[in-house]
Amino acid sequence: MDLAFTKEEQAFREEVRSFFRDNVPPDTRRKLVEGRHLSKDEMVTWWRILNKKGWGVSHWPKQFGGTGWTSVQHYIFNEELQSYPAPQPLAFGVSMVGPVIYTFGNEEQKKKYLPRIANVDDWWCQGFSEPGSGSDLASLKTKAERRGDKWIINGQKTWTTLAQHADMIFCLCRTDNNAKKQMGISFIVFSMKSKGVTVRPIQTIDGGVEVNEVFFDDVEVPIENLIGEENKGWDYAKFLLGNERTGIARVGVSKERIRRIKDLASKVESGGKPIIQDAAFREKLAACEIELKALELTQLRVVADEGKHGKGKPNPASSVLKIKGSEIQQTTTELLMEVIGPFAAPYDVHGDDGSNEAMDWTAQIAPSYFNNRKVSIYGGSNEIQRNIIAKAVLGL
Repeated sequence: MDLAFTKEEQAFREEVRSFFRDNVPPDTRRKLVEGRHLSKDEMVTWWRILNKKGWGVSHWPKQFGGTGWTSVQHYIFNEELQSYPAPQPLAFGVSMVGPVIYTFGNEEQKKKYLPRIANVDDWWCQGFSEPGSGSDLASLKTKAERRGDKWIINGQKTWTTLAQHADMIFCLCRTDNNAKKQMGISFIVFSMKSKGVTVRPIQTIDGGVEVNEVFFDDVEVPIENLIGEENKGWDYAKFLLGNERTGIARVGVSKERIRRIKDLASKVESGGKPIIQDAAFREKLAACEIELKALELTQLRVVADEGKHGKGKPNPASSVLKIKGSEIQQTTTELLMEVIGPFAAPYDVHGDDGSNEAMDWTAQIAPSYFNNRKVSIYGGSNEIQRNIIAKAVLGL
């Protein structure tokens, strides 16, 4: 298998880099480098710049606004976007519900939702996890009962990322209590402005409000908001999560972090010399870089094999990418913590206000470290991914 990039692919990489240099707002990039939270307006502004270029939904089929790029071009685009860094397109719309709609939805649903997803006219959130139903998602209890031309939805979702901004939600609901638990679930979309929807923020350990609880009390949803077939939602969820886990590898993010680690470690001293000169630290950094290179090659092999697993079936190797990608992301935040040492302790939830120049670059490193404890859990915990690999790859 030849994993080398062609001259045309290298030229494409330069085109992507130039576009990011010329178009990503400087304040947006600075915040991302420093690990700060972006506002909704900052994110939407950038995504609409990307969509105007024609790259907002690059991996979608061309008839729905996609680019027609090869798998390698998609890989290059995502790596450069993460490395620059620039905000990734809103995953809940672009990478999750969008592909489910254009793969399993009807023509009316495609016309109604897809253009709005591409331009972020609707901000989407994901209604999967519940109290007691995270990695064991098939045990979910949120219920959708059919009454005439409506679904009546009752239940609760949790850890709903950025639901405070959301206009729409795609939701897994139990529609058949008598079926095997995986077989009685449906995939339903509806407005977050619907009567009976309540959003309550959950403050996370990094001081942010990124996730939420969402409650449904007799929420009325039009019957036509069912995506695909009734009681087939589990199949659509597996399709969606396969896409999500590949993205969680985030090779470009880890590359950018390693560059920052090297930069800061060459400036911060310990024992009268820069930390980058400490043999034990260099050994840990080198080990992380080696693992990242192995992950990158694995992801390239997955890219090269794309399409060999059938329509709607994720590559089992996406579970490998999820495990190692999340572990490396956590390791890079640990190395950043080691660089700043005692400066990790002070933390102002509002970030640096300019009054302490020496602390400017340290303000978000500790919050980022704590926040990244979650990446080995969401998208299906790493323990669950190992079970998938054992079954799908090893036949155990």
